[in-house]
Amino acid sequence: MSAIGDKSLSLSLARRPRSGGFTLIELIVALAVAGLAAGASIAAYPKMRASMEYRSALRGVLAGMNKARVEAVRGGQSSVFYVDQETRTYGVDDRELGRFPDSISVQFTVAGQEADSRGRGQIRFHPEGGATGGSVDLLRGPGSGVRLRVDWLFGSVTQEEVSG
Repeated sequence: MSAIGDKSLSLSLARRPRSGGFTLIELIVALAVAGLAAGASIAAYPKMRASMEYRSALRGVLAGMNKARVEAVRGGQSSVFYVDQETRTYGVDDRELGRFPDSISVQFTVAGQEADSRGRGQIRFHPEGGATGGSVDLLRGPGSGVRLRVDWLFGSVTQEEVSG
């Protein structure tokens, strides 16, 4: 009987559960992984922010153009989308809708009578659906970006890539 008792004693010691918690090695590895992840996100932040600013400006300009078109058709009178390069703003009629971040270069092409000497250009949308036509280029980095083009006949706004 003593042999059986010894055997059960040795089995119970071998299956003894490990105490809770982490070893020092596991903690060091976890902290190293967290440090690498934090370092990578901090390094990517400026690029991510510039990308978010660009997309936000693009959506704002596109929405402003569409707003001017809808207001002209619904209101029965012309509505103007403008870009002011001096103040780096854009808007509809005389309501400012947004500002361009410094990381974005803005160029526009409008009809001669729709530009002034201060660097303000405008695209006029007519109540019957047409427009004076033109385009606004939003460029980032080395000349790559998007051109928002307004069709003079239908007043529709299209988007195309611009590569530098």
